[in-house]
Amino acid sequence: MTLPLPASPDGADRAFQVDLRGLVDLLSHHLYSSPRVYLRELLQNAVDALTARRGLEPDAPDGAFGIRLFADGSVVRVEDDGVGLSEADVHTFLATIGRSSKRADGIAEQRGDFIGQFGIGLLSCFLVADEIHVLSRSARTSDAPAVEWRGHGDGSYSVRTLPASARPRPGTTVTLTPRSDAGEWTRPDQVHALGRHFGSLLRHPVSFSDGTAGAPTVSVNPEPAPWARTYPTPGSRSRALAAYGEEVFGFAPLDTIELDLPAVGLKGIACVLPEAVPAGRRHGHRVHVKGMLLSEQADEILPEWAFFVRCVIDAESLRPTASRESLYEDDTLAAVRDALAERLREWIARAAASDPELLGRFLQAHHLAVKSLAVHDDEILRLLLPWLPFETTDGHTTLDEFARTHRTVLVTSSVEEFRQVAAIASAAGLGVVNGGYTYDRELVHRLPEIRPEASVADLDPATLTAHLDPVDRETELAASAYLALARDALAVFDCDVALRTFHPASAPALLVDSREARHERTRSQLAREQEGGLWGDILGALRQEAPRAQLILNQLNPLVRTAVAIDEPELARTSAEALYGQAALLSRRPLRPAESSLINRSFLDLLAHALRKDS
Repeated sequence: MTLPLPASPDGADRAFQVDLRGLVDLLSHHLYSSPRVYLRELLQNAVDALTARRGLEPDAPDGAFGIRLFADGSVVRVEDDGVGLSEADVHTFLATIGRSSKRADGIAEQRGDFIGQFGIGLLSCFLVADEIHVLSRSARTSDAPAVEWRGHGDGSYSVRTLPASARPRPGTTVTLTPRSDAGEWTRPDQVHALGRHFGSLLRHPVSFSDGTAGAPTVSVNPEPAPWARTYPTPGSRSRALAAYGEEVFGFAPLDTIELDLPAVGLKGIACVLPEAVPAGRRHGHRVHVKGMLLSEQADEILPEWAFFVRCVIDAESLRPTASRESLYEDDTLAAVRDALAERLREWIARAAASDPELLGRFLQAHHLAVKSLAVHDDEILRLLLPWLPFETTDGHTTLDEFARTHRTVLVTSSVEEFRQVAAIASAAGLGVVNGGYTYDRELVHRLPEIRPEASVADLDPATLTAHLDPVDRETELAASAYLALARDALAVFDCDVALRTFHPASAPALLVDSREARHERTRSQLAREQEGGLWGDILGALRQEAPRAQLILNQLNPLVRTAVAIDEPELARTSAEALYGQAALLSRRPLRPAESSLINRSFLDLLAHALRKDS
């Protein structure tokens, strides 16, 4: 707060002056996410005061001390039956910005019992009010007087001692006079809603009243946390937890996982999302510390692979940051994250062992998350790899079922390679898995760890072409002129042309090409264009014999049999270009500009030829 200071001689220590308005602006724009946190800070201070009071009077019955909220549109009031403040406490803590009242009278040794770690919480009230009035009476001595502190938005404050009758019982009352522009946060219905939002899991009774004549006082937290209640049967407990998860998150969980880490006083639930989420998208989790809501977007409590759940937890030993809106990253949080991850692994293992129907629904929605976990977790790999779905030449199926049919499992390195060969490989009886998706190729190669009799190998073009039947010598000779023209037409794409027979007969051509081969040809082409100079020398040193693509024409296809018999050279070249373009489109890989141009040109040339023939 800005206070007048006496002049100091040169070299003497000087005190800082604090511009309260500037400090409040700093808090509102850089520390707190919203003005609504003012009520959380008041509740937090009240809970800490009740905790200290319980330390003074440990034999007091449960519910003897509580918190009362009041809002009627003109004031907001928070009253507690806590330890209260003496006149010395007021001068020490409310007149000195940044000092925490938890340091007084030996309470520092008990800081783990308190939610707050900082003494600036009361300043958050200036986000919505121009005046803060505190009336308190200490519970440490029976004859303690009442003390009044009144602070203003301009940085001024006053302190005075009042008779004990001004507050007959120990505790503290904080009254705010809201600014005219703060009605959004200080209306009675909003104060009630914020009280429930932040304090629904608090262990001390919290009530609310709006001062309306005849209106009842309502409880903000009428029931303990759902995991702290008793239920007649395990089934009723499970349903209650699922209902709570749906109330909090807005979806019916696929299942709920109870979380219990006694070492840090953590309890809660993880709700399994019923639908898939984009890979890497992390949902925020709802984190309470000692019952007080800390954050609804705390994504740091679980590892990245666990994006298939959303959690509600309440913990005793996690440290909040200065804003008390997220968690401080320390060894305790790291240990909690690891322990919660282990709970999720245990749930997956139990589902795999005892509830195949639940496991199936879970994997149908979240197989990508499980695959990311299985890559790094040998136990999950052992349990779930046989159950995980993969895209194969037999359709979408599990590796376990696929390996029963195909003793040698071939895996492609990209999606486009799989799409190029899937139909032909299936007709040839080859078992091919699409390894182009995230984690899939790596996981398929680990199949022998689970099923030793299975063999896994990367698919290469030679493996596939070895299963295509050659044509007889007479057919080859008859088509040689056409094949020569086709090779000349497609030389610009470094593509060879061959004639084979394969199924399905409806496929006129197969383009066998890999991403690595295309990259190598592109590099070689660049080297040729950059002959000479340092860059040319570097590329020349890297140049290898670039593997060529191969367009394999299917002699069983009627269109191909017609094409190889064409005796007009230009039409033969156009038909070869059209067959190449169609095969490139079927591969679903990105087309190069020259290929797009070829497809358009060959289509128009064939159309023009057909029109001339008909006229």
